[in-house]
Amino acid sequence: MRVLQVCHRYYPYTGGTQEHVRNVSERLAKKYEVNVATTDTSGKLPREEIVNGVRVNVFRSWAPRKTYYLSEDLKKYLIKNSDSFDIVHAHNYHAFPALYAAQAKGRNKLVFTPHYHGTGHTFLDSLLHIPYKSLGKRIFEKADRIICVSHYEKSLIAENFRVNEEKVVVIPNGIDLEEFKDLEKRKKDYRSVLCVGRLEKYKGTAYLIRVLPKLGDNVILEIVGKGSRKESLVKLAKKLGVDNRVKFFQDLERDELLQKYADADVFISLSKHEAYGISVAEALASRVPCIVANTSALKEWVDNKNSFGIDYPINLDELAALVNNVIGKDVDELRISDWNEIIEKLVSLYEDLLNVA
Repeated sequence: MRVLQVCHRYYPYTGGTQEHVRNVSERLAKKYEVNVATTDTSGKLPREEIVNGVRVNVFRSWAPRKTYYLSEDLKKYLIKNSDSFDIVHAHNYHAFPALYAAQAKGRNKLVFTPHYHGTGHTFLDSLLHIPYKSLGKRIFEKADRIICVSHYEKSLIAENFRVNEEKVVVIPNGIDLEEFKDLEKRKKDYRSVLCVGRLEKYKGTAYLIRVLPKLGDNVILEIVGKGSRKESLVKLAKKLGVDNRVKFFQDLERDELLQKYADADVFISLSKHEAYGISVAEALASRVPCIVANTSALKEWVDNKNSFGIDYPINLDELAALVNNVIGKDVDELRISDWNEIIEKLVSLYEDLLNVA
């Protein structure tokens, strides 16, 4: 089986979609021939290289405001080469590479994982979604199978697009459970609130800084990530006089990030738009209790034992009370999918498609 994964960005870039595609590709490559076709706005990445058994082809792109990732070179490559692959698996409704894969579809089977949020993350991005929808719906129409990473995403797609429900299947993201087996919490003289994710407005990170004055002086906020809102978050912490209790980290090595999870006393994600919430899964796998916004796919994590929900608009007194109640709480045994299980389901889906006459 020859498989081509198509995505807007790939390793060494980080992010939910990038990590999803990398984990899928590297595991599939142990059994099949796997290529990745992706883009790069910097022009610094090699045009072609093999990374952990995966052949990665990189095409220059233009991404105004880090959106859409337009690449005429990638489009031409797909038109020329799609038929040489058995499966073309496109990712991310919110960028053009998936659309190119749909437009180039020939004899190959097209699988589409939308990672769909339903809207843009800024007012302008949301406006641009309106005219793009007439183009984006073609991906759903051309796809032989559509994989949603949560039931929330599936319902959102059903609401926003006229999709043949028989083509849609839910296969969640996974994590590498082996990474978390030997993690141990280190002793420290403070209690830590951890947040991991891009520093963008829709992620709700500002609420975590605003709530600090309502928490004990021994509570420290650790923020792992980078993005356009970092400067404003730093200024907010200084304005509220809690800058000595807010620590920013970015570009951590994987083992450093895993230790951050293990050391945390509570993990919080107040994002308004998530198709899954892989950082929540990783926190829970680290036996860290979680607080999440009752929004998008995050609400699927709420069980009021290990993960607790809070509604928008966020009330700071309510958030402070919830943090005080949850911080340091023991996490029960819970079921989180390992990537190897996810790959078995994905391979089965690929093979079923190829067996269809």
